[in-house]
Amino acid sequence: MTLEEYYELIKPYTDAMNLILTRLEIMDHDTYEKEDFRPIHSITNRIKEKESIENKLRKKGSSGSVQDAKALLKDIAGIRVVCFFEQDIRHLVGSLKKQADLILIREKDYIKTPKPNGYRSYHIIVGVPTYYMNSMEYYPVEIQFRTISMDLWAAMEHRICYKAQPFNEIEMRNAFRQYSEILEKMEKSFEVYSENNEVSV
Repeated sequence: MTLEEYYELIKPYTDAMNLILTRLEIMDHDTYEKEDFRPIHSITNRIKEKESIENKLRKKGSSGSVQDAKALLKDIAGIRVVCFFEQDIRHLVGSLKKQADLILIREKDYIKTPKPNGYRSYHIIVGVPTYYMNSMEYYPVEIQFRTISMDLWAAMEHRICYKAQPFNEIEMRNAFRQYSEILEKMEKSFEVYSENNEVSV
């Protein structure tokens, strides 16, 4: 894949991602009645770099063509939404799934069923209609929803267990599974306080 082909490839994915970002911003100030109780803490986004696309295609046994990238990869465009609480995630995911022009491609609820290492998050891939002068095509956008505590856990796990090889991998992974459970309990306690404050306001 040449650099020119790469930039041509990512154009519609960027457009699709920007459409979802706009909808998320609208949903952020429209989810709850009170302006002070917005569900989203932060949003980040990225388009996969050329080298990352080629490496992933290589692992799939592909030659790395633009056609293979479009056919095999669903995460060229990615958005990470960090919310305050799990109920915020449920509200936002439910709202997205109700939008009739979006196609649900894939959905994985790692909050309800965490990974063995303790990873918790909600992954959803939607097909976004992208319109041009004489055509329309759906492009996938992967959205990861996490709470602040889930994002903290994932960042630390990535830093310690993925980027660097821990001295005792089994012990470290068991520890991170326990940390995930502790953070979940802490988050639920905060959520109770938040609900009480909403009632009293």
